[in-house]
Amino acid sequence: MVKRKFSGLEISLIVMFLLVTTVAIALVSLMATGEPAVIKDETTETFVSECPKIALGERVDCFPDAGASKLGCANRGCCWSPLDDRNIPWCFFPTNHGYSVVSDEKPNSHRWSARLKRKTAPSLFGSDIEELSFDADMQTSNRLRFKITDAHKERFEVPHDHVMNQKPLPPGSLNYELELVKNPFGIRVRRKATNAVLFDTTMGPLVFADQYLQLSARLPSHNIYGLGEHVHQNYRHDTNWRTWPIFARDGFPNGGTHNLYGHYPYFLCLENESGMSFGVFLMNSNAMDVTLQPAPAVTYRTIGGVLDFYILLGDTPEQVVQEFLELIGRPVIPAYWSLGFQLSRWGYGSLDVVKDTVERNRAIGIPYDVQYTDIDYMEDKKDFTYNLVNFTDLPRFAEYLHEKGQKYILILDPAIATSKRTNNAPYESYDRGTNIGAWVYEADGKTPIVGEVWPGQTVFPDYTNPACGTWWTDEYFRLSKEIKHDALWIDMNEVSNFQKGSIHGCAENNLNFPPFTPNILDGVLFSKTLCMDSKQTWGNHYNVHSLYGYAMVLATDKAMMKVFETKRSLMLTRSSFPGVGKYSGHWLGDNAANWNDIKWAIPGMLEFGLFGIPYIGADICGFFDDSSEELCRRWMQVGAFYPFSRNHNAENYKPQDPASYGSDSMLVKSSRHYLNIRYTLLPYLYTLFYKAHTTGDTVVRPVMHEFYTDDKTWTVDRQFLWGKHLLITPVLDPGMETINAYFPDAVWYDYETEVQVTYRKEFVSISLPADKLGLHIRGGAILPIQKPAVTTVYSRINPMGLIVALDDNNNAAGELFWDDGESRDTVENKKYMHYRFSASNGSLNIELMHSGYNDPNNLRFENITILGVNNASSTVRISNGSYEFIHSALYDANKKVLYLRLLDLILGQSYTVTWITSEYERFDCFPEPDGNDIKCKARGCIWEPSTIKGVPWCYFPEDYGYTANTVSEDPSGWSFNVTQNIKYRSSGRPESPDIKTLRVEIKYHSADMLQFKIFDPTNKRYEVPVPLNVPSSPEMNETKRNYKVHVQTNPFGIQVYRKSTGTLLWDSTLPGFIFSDLFIQVSTRLPSAYVYGFGETEHPTYKHNLNYHTWGMFSKDQPPGYKMNCYGVHPFYMGMEMTADAHGVLLLNSNAMDVTFQPTPALTYRTLGGILDFYMVMGPTPEMVVQQYTELIGRPVLPAYWSLGFQLCRYGYANDTEIAELYRDMKDAGIPYDVQYADIDYLERQLDFVLDSQFKGLPALVERMREEKMRFIFILDPAISGNETYYPAFQQGVEDDIFIKWPKELSDEIVWGKVWPDLPNVEVDESLDWDTQVEIYRAFTAFPDFFMNKTAVWWHRQIADMYNNITFDGLWIDMNEPASFVHGTVGGKCLGPAVYDNPPYMPPLESKERGLNHKTLCMNSQQYLSDGTPVKHYDVHNLYGWSQTKPTYDALKNVTGKRGIVVTRSSYPSSGRWSGHWLGDNYSSWDQLYKSIIGMMEFSLFGISYTGADICGFFNKAEYEMCLRWMQLGAFYPYSRNHNGKFNPRQDPVAWNDTFVNASRDVLNIRYTLLPYLYTLMYEAHIHGHTVIRPLLHEFRTDMKTWDIDRQFLWGPALLITPALDAGVREVEGYIPDDRWYNYHTARAVEVRGKMVTMPTPLDHINLHVRGGYILPWQKPENNTFYSQQNPLGLIVALSDNGSAKGSLFWDDGDGIDTIENNQYLLVKFLASSKSLTCQPTRTDIKPLTLGVIKVWGAGKVPITGVTLKSYSGPEETIAPQHNPDTEVLIVDATSFSFQVGHGFILTWKTN
Repeated sequence: MVKRKFSGLEISLIVMFLLVTTVAIALVSLMATGEPAVIKDETTETFVSECPKIALGERVDCFPDAGASKLGCANRGCCWSPLDDRNIPWCFFPTNHGYSVVSDEKPNSHRWSARLKRKTAPSLFGSDIEELSFDADMQTSNRLRFKITDAHKERFEVPHDHVMNQKPLPPGSLNYELELVKNPFGIRVRRKATNAVLFDTTMGPLVFADQYLQLSARLPSHNIYGLGEHVHQNYRHDTNWRTWPIFARDGFPNGGTHNLYGHYPYFLCLENESGMSFGVFLMNSNAMDVTLQPAPAVTYRTIGGVLDFYILLGDTPEQVVQEFLELIGRPVIPAYWSLGFQLSRWGYGSLDVVKDTVERNRAIGIPYDVQYTDIDYMEDKKDFTYNLVNFTDLPRFAEYLHEKGQKYILILDPAIATSKRTNNAPYESYDRGTNIGAWVYEADGKTPIVGEVWPGQTVFPDYTNPACGTWWTDEYFRLSKEIKHDALWIDMNEVSNFQKGSIHGCAENNLNFPPFTPNILDGVLFSKTLCMDSKQTWGNHYNVHSLYGYAMVLATDKAMMKVFETKRSLMLTRSSFPGVGKYSGHWLGDNAANWNDIKWAIPGMLEFGLFGIPYIGADICGFFDDSSEELCRRWMQVGAFYPFSRNHNAENYKPQDPASYGSDSMLVKSSRHYLNIRYTLLPYLYTLFYKAHTTGDTVVRPVMHEFYTDDKTWTVDRQFLWGKHLLITPVLDPGMETINAYFPDAVWYDYETEVQVTYRKEFVSISLPADKLGLHIRGGAILPIQKPAVTTVYSRINPMGLIVALDDNNNAAGELFWDDGESRDTVENKKYMHYRFSASNGSLNIELMHSGYNDPNNLRFENITILGVNNASSTVRISNGSYEFIHSALYDANKKVLYLRLLDLILGQSYTVTWITSEYERFDCFPEPDGNDIKCKARGCIWEPSTIKGVPWCYFPEDYGYTANTVSEDPSGWSFNVTQNIKYRSSGRPESPDIKTLRVEIKYHSADMLQFKIFDPTNKRYEVPVPLNVPSSPEMNETKRNYKVHVQTNPFGIQVYRKSTGTLLWDSTLPGFIFSDLFIQVSTRLPSAYVYGFGETEHPTYKHNLNYHTWGMFSKDQPPGYKMNCYGVHPFYMGMEMTADAHGVLLLNSNAMDVTFQPTPALTYRTLGGILDFYMVMGPTPEMVVQQYTELIGRPVLPAYWSLGFQLCRYGYANDTEIAELYRDMKDAGIPYDVQYADIDYLERQLDFVLDSQFKGLPALVERMREEKMRFIFILDPAISGNETYYPAFQQGVEDDIFIKWPKELSDEIVWGKVWPDLPNVEVDESLDWDTQVEIYRAFTAFPDFFMNKTAVWWHRQIADMYNNITFDGLWIDMNEPASFVHGTVGGKCLGPAVYDNPPYMPPLESKERGLNHKTLCMNSQQYLSDGTPVKHYDVHNLYGWSQTKPTYDALKNVTGKRGIVVTRSSYPSSGRWSGHWLGDNYSSWDQLYKSIIGMMEFSLFGISYTGADICGFFNKAEYEMCLRWMQLGAFYPYSRNHNGKFNPRQDPVAWNDTFVNASRDVLNIRYTLLPYLYTLMYEAHIHGHTVIRPLLHEFRTDMKTWDIDRQFLWGPALLITPALDAGVREVEGYIPDDRWYNYHTARAVEVRGKMVTMPTPLDHINLHVRGGYILPWQKPENNTFYSQQNPLGLIVALSDNGSAKGSLFWDDGDGIDTIENNQYLLVKFLASSKSLTCQPTRTDIKPLTLGVIKVWGAGKVPITGVTLKSYSGPEETIAPQHNPDTEVLIVDATSFSFQVGHGFILTWKTN
């Protein structure tokens, strides 16, 4: 018989029936028990354990309690496999225990919730929860929270003061990924950057019973640190089956595994050598076990509450600590005096003994700030009392200490005696507490639980009860009035009870005797504490026991605020919980005087650094037992570097204060020595606490945190660091004077000898005799110091100083935080001083970053010691806010240490100290490449080889130059002669005779601008004919000028100082000033190494490298390349000063030149003619420098609105059909696009103004495109063919005599060149080499002389004729350096003196060996200025493009009647008045992306704001990803054009694929959305001289991190662009300056500021951030600007921290001429504050612009209930708000109301 087979449907129905039956049975059972979420311990089904082979290290213990057996294991449904190792679980979980996910949902991108159902399996301890809820919150980019709890019933959760009050933050981009595994339930947390799994709970089942919760997780490494509080004998955990119980307990830290005072279920895991790390925090206060096993893995077993985990990621261990402290609360800054040394003991017995101790330790002169009394000061050990017999004078003891600058701290315990006081007097503190109900109660909730502590029977304050907090504050306040003291020490607050639970014992129930008890000390929860069923306000003591100390700290903080008011004071607690460090310090408990405890204190301190309590230390010399002299001496040495440095011991043991060992003992001498070092370094230590408080840095720091790439540091725990820079290596074993110490990979200096040690990255045996400790400073450190004294009261009035320890690169950095040392909240109230120190290139900058505190002690930096100086002179130069001076220095060549002593640098001011080696003071006398000893000396210079790269071997003597005989200043400036120092021979260039006498004129043009001009008074020399906007009258009021000028007479030099700071900005009092006919050289010192500008050259960084780099400047047809002089010349730079001020300097000289930077820091100019004509503008902000500079040279042109649209071009269109097809494809793709170009292909044989036959249809195409509101731009080159039979442009040019010719005395012929125009009737073979093509195909070309007015008329006529034949909207002028394809002239023979083409000095130009005429005209060619003055092309070559630009722009406006745009390749200062510029013929390579940012930022300095690079590159084939990333970057170029060269594949957006098209469309839509903002920025540039493309340093000049940033840029002040600039990246590192920023794409506020951030950057994404406090106008994008301009105006209102914002809008017709001058525009100001937005028009003469959608970012989470909009000229309207409390975005759509923006309005919104 064949068996019948069931169908699939039938099988499904059977399965469903069985499931329904099972559920029904379970429901009946549940209803019968009355426990809806708990299943019975018994199971009615047969359970079969699935026990596959599980690696031993991955077994998860199923029998953590005692008594495991095979039968017991089977009853739990677990696997049994005994071994010969009892550490490994014999009974372990199978794979079918746990829970399954039955449903899950993601309500948004940063939340994930799930419902879990328990799998059918036996129970371990009963009362398993059947249904659980799982909630994951991606709280920040580095923080994930997930919580598992009962799905139906609330359970106890920790009521954490800081975490509960944190505002949820939008996560932004996440650095992790969460995977939810559904059956059995588990999660995996991955690091997104590496895909490494960090936390994987799938290795073991989730167990969640009422009183037993278990979770296991596999970890990525064995580098696990933390968990507490215990004594860990090593900092890194042993993962070989070690179980650590966590439950606050009064115990002894004797090295066992038992639980101690605090409760810290938190660990840090270092993943690998990359430094990437993460932390895991379980927010649970119940008793628990944590087991570490070899997988590696961790298992948590807790007996209550919920599983509330936080996973915290960091790129380094230190970042993980910062993330953890951001979560739980950053540490308090302790009072300065509390960093002093402290003495205490239990058992002084009387105040007389205390005073004897004080006096004997004062007598030995050790630094010593604080004295304690322990409980023996009390009457019968009762809180709030004192012993009237033995401590009679205690109320005045604080005054006794204060007289010598010392402080007094007393102790309080929580337990309150129930007995009466002496003589049966009432114990009022107890009585008042009883009356108010302040105690912990028994299980009945009514009867105070009674135990026993030091005073006998006691009750216990319930600090979770607000009434108790009030009582505690009142009692402490009463005590403070009776006994003056300075701080409070709270002890015994685990809470400790000498009875088990209570004097009556504890009831037998599941709280006192739970089903499972973790492996805690004594194995009983209530041992030495309270019954677990006792009641507190927060809940059962079972749940809140470990929070007792935490709650006491919170209450004590409030009490201390009342007592000490505005003073910070100090709290010290024994019991703690995460977050306590926000209020209190901690000591490591009741240790003993033995060599183990001195060792184990270091891991303990390091762990509390992880836990957020940096104010930490152990009892020095041990609490219990007698301490030997050797042990105490060694402990005093290392204890001098505990943050909390206290010697404390117990009753009935020998005194161990230092003096007790004898005033002349080695212990005293050693203690005094190291405590003096401690006190010397207290400014550094205090600054570390400031960093801990503000950023979460550790103070005592594991070596691993700084050197994580070195696996040897992972286990270093017998040494530690203070911060980054001080390595402490103590002796921790008896009888040892040599120890094996590890020196990580850095430069290290012995603190005491100041000598650099020779070892690094190795263990070294170092000698540490009995009186010595190892102390080493890391290279790269600048440590603030202060002369020590016996207390901090006295040390704080002593002189300060710095120790500068140079690193491998001779750099160092540091900080100083300084306030009054004791006031509360000085950081929050900004009442502090903050210095940043930096050393590099032989200069130390002492920079005051914040000045909110004036120290009353008139402090000075007196001593500066610089370690690791290889060469130094005997003097240093110091500049300050009001002066500059030379100070003597002492250099120890053997130690390589430079000592500056007896300085007088005022604390509160900024300084620069320069100790430059004498070799850096050399100025090059022989910049030519072929120098030698003989040639050098022939110039009267010094020849001395150097081993330092770049240092000149031939250099000027100190007095080489000119001398001023008689100088005098008048109110408007200076005027005098200088003469050459005849002591020396000529400058050594016979073809360029020296000019012996020069005239110097210094003019004070305005408060912010001066000019100094040096010229030949006898023979008129060429001067640049560029007109400048110089004030008509000088600024003669000295008080108004922001500068001061000093003239040095011998050698002559000019010095310019900034008055407000005293910074020396210009100092040409240097040797080597040369002024000859064809060579001029002058050098100046610079105020800092931060110099920007000079061009046009491709620079690899925005900030110049001052390490002997020379940059040539000479206009040339040269594609961008390193140190290749390119198209334009801009001899202008901006310099930053270390005060964060800025200035600018223009050399108005148009001859070929170069500039050399050197590390002095200094700058040398060399130019080949003309005069020296310098203009300096004073800023003082970078933005004001540009404003003042463009006020001088002319403001940038206002481009037509359409020219801000996207543009397409290529060299190589075959015909007009190609252009038409491209236009069609772009339209079809919907890509915004405004402008199409034609390159020289459209010209017949490249002849200007002549249309090629292949482009006959182009005029019609242009007209059709313009009808569709597109625009067209054509190219024109200056070179005009002379080989045509009929060519009006040339013929009319000859008739008008406008072409450049030879000087008449040589020839009347045109100087012929060759450029693009071809000869007639030839067919060009492009396969031939270039030179051959030029020779046989190219026509002779003539070059118009655009200086002449008649040339402008001729040029206008040609352009007008062209416009009559083919219309256009803008012009692109190219090849106007001028470029020629032959060198000098056709045939190569230049007429006249050869010295002009091959001058006596040749700057380092491209092909300099070929002469200045390489690829251009002969330098002796004749040109004529507009006034008829003849000039050599040698002098005006660099002005050729400049001279062409204005005539072109004038012609364009005249023939089109519109503003249009001109784009020029060659430029000079003031070119920006008439044109924009592109960065030339770049290459399709990745490096060109970031270099284009640098180029744009430089042209912002140069006053050309309409600029950009050829998107995707001009030369070579573009690669897909590179072109896509360039499209994203280029969408934010002001001039946004995709352009490529001939013979390369197309690279326009529609030439690729749909992905490329979509990404291009998306990013260009963003551009078009923001065009109203960009246009307004162009207006601001045109009117006020602001930059459009703006370096970050312009907005954040006080943040020196921005001074080096050149891979990000701003649009104006408010839009931050952070593009991807490298191949393959999907993340970019970007800096978020210290302000509020919003992610443009999400509108969410960014949670970090002032930091580098890793930003996810998928291929379709560019990072954009909008700055809070600004309002950006926008419009809905369209396919071109004509249509987008018709749309309503929207606003993005990005609110600042204080809820305000500002912005503006400029609006006109977009292309009218002189709309501003004719007042034909709209200008409005926007202002948001106090939940309102106002629009205030200042000019309204323009067609109406209606209001659209307003987006308010940062509007808050409180629901917005109403919005009103009122026009200044109309009724008030009510608009329904669209408010998202999660994103905090308010959207108001006013489109339907047709509000006119020009009428002004007020928008208000209100909340509940």
